[in-house]
Amino acid sequence: MTETLRNPSQHFGALVNVAYGSYSLNREFVRLDSGEIGHTGIRSFVSFSYEGADNWRGSGYGTRYHVDAKAVKEWGKDNRASFVLSYNSPTGYYLKTPSMSQWNQLGTKANYDSQFGKGDASYYRLYGNQRDSLILGAPVHFHLTHSLSADVTPYYTYFWGYGNGGTTLPTGYSYVGNQNTGALDVNTSASSIIAESVDTFYERHGGLNTALHWKTKHNTLSIGDWYSYYTQQEHSLFEQTDANGHVASMTGRNPIYTQAGLALSRYDINFLQQTNSIYIDDVFTAFNRRLTIEAGFKEAMVSRTSTQSVPGAHYMTTANYAEPLPQFSASFKITPHDQIYVNGTTAFRAPSSILTMADYFSTTTGTLAHSRATNLSPEYSIGEEIGFRHYGLVSISAALFNYNLTNRQLSSTVYLNGVATTASINAGGQTSRGAELEIGLRPWHHFSPYLSGQYLHATIDNNLAVGSDYLPTRGKMAVNTPTFSGALGLAYDNGSLFGNFNLNYVGAQYSTFMNDEKNSGYMTANVSMGYRFRNVGFVKHPQVQLNLINLGNSGYLSGASSLVGNAKATRGLRGTTIAAQTPLYYVGGGFAGVVSVTAGF
Repeated sequence: MTETLRNPSQHFGALVNVAYGSYSLNREFVRLDSGEIGHTGIRSFVSFSYEGADNWRGSGYGTRYHVDAKAVKEWGKDNRASFVLSYNSPTGYYLKTPSMSQWNQLGTKANYDSQFGKGDASYYRLYGNQRDSLILGAPVHFHLTHSLSADVTPYYTYFWGYGNGGTTLPTGYSYVGNQNTGALDVNTSASSIIAESVDTFYERHGGLNTALHWKTKHNTLSIGDWYSYYTQQEHSLFEQTDANGHVASMTGRNPIYTQAGLALSRYDINFLQQTNSIYIDDVFTAFNRRLTIEAGFKEAMVSRTSTQSVPGAHYMTTANYAEPLPQFSASFKITPHDQIYVNGTTAFRAPSSILTMADYFSTTTGTLAHSRATNLSPEYSIGEEIGFRHYGLVSISAALFNYNLTNRQLSSTVYLNGVATTASINAGGQTSRGAELEIGLRPWHHFSPYLSGQYLHATIDNNLAVGSDYLPTRGKMAVNTPTFSGALGLAYDNGSLFGNFNLNYVGAQYSTFMNDEKNSGYMTANVSMGYRFRNVGFVKHPQVQLNLINLGNSGYLSGASSLVGNAKATRGLRGTTIAAQTPLYYVGGGFAGVVSVTAGF
């Protein structure tokens, strides 16, 4: 992940933006620049924003508090030190992801319940979530000699929060792991209760990225190392609801206990990952910079340890990776306006969810609900691309590409006692080939049209393992992968009056590896228009803008959130009948309008 913050201004100033729109949206933003502080060479800025809005469908609302800050000190020739801070605190309620049959029957009314009723585990207030984050960084650039420079970037991030869901629990018996822990210790004699299933998490991540650069007339050589230390603690608990569907704590501070005195829990996971990557890269230019060749190599070494503390679970799971990652690119300017290029890249990705490495059990039967993955091989991809670019009044970019992936890692949402959690699926091999085209017109009489499109043919290379059998998925189309996608845009800007229209098309996407269910293609259209005024006294560049989002849309299926092997019962390659499963879908937003006013001081 890369986060870039603007540099503080050389002069004292401020920027204010307010916006109001559909679904009771209100957003306020203010930024203050200090300018140079005394004669220290230090300048800084800090910004704060608040946003609140109702869910665009169903009940619920969300808020977000956000702070960014940056300080910069420059000295000598091209020496620079910075400190950056970013804090984010969003709180809201999950939107329901419907099945295809629910969507066809209810459309955007397929939501969690707005009112709580007896025995109702679908009350929207039980599906709250919060993910706070704090990001700190201190990048420093040193100009050592005429040809030698260095970059050092220490950083630290902290994420914490919860993601909850509603569930029904029997009160007469319970299990923690595979251990029978007796009846639940609750204040009712009913045979079952509605509870909030709580998933809390804490993520801490520190690291150091260092690089040394040597620049000559034709070469820029870089060598470096990246080290990171990451820990995550994730714990599931349950809280009993009151007669109105409320709980005392969204973070599980008042958990349900069992007769054995244990807090009812499905998992209590501690995860540790250390990453070390050493890399070298060289950029060579020749023929008056018409030819550029870049080659690099990275060796990524990752060590993982995960522990699961509930009774009966495999306690410790480890995984270690050492992946070579070479890359190459070359470009040549045929004319000052025309360029051809080729790229060769490699990449790898380890399984993304910590639940992938853990056993967890049913709290009502004590049976194993999910077994830790034994195939923890990382995804590895090799990509090639060849293309052409033309720059001028009309700019054109065209490319052909090919990607081959092994142990394709796909993220899918699974629900554990109503809580949406991420699972990683090893989908085997995948081949992706296609072409893309972009055409844009440089501003002509203040107008700038734009057109882009992509054709993608992505197929599954292996049969998918399901239990002791295999689904015949080899040669099927890859999931969540549209064959065609494209965009059409038109912008106008005369310095004062401006506007933009954008139309996007995304083709149909399969939600099952057997290609027996898919969501249709969809189009979205957005319009923005506004006016920039001249300075008025101490108010600089006041601007008013109107955004119209998802014109003509009342909601659409934008892709699968929960991927499955097959939506229809299928005979496996070893002769067993593999039962049908139900994919779930994300619902794209409906129409909304937002008016914003911005001014500098």
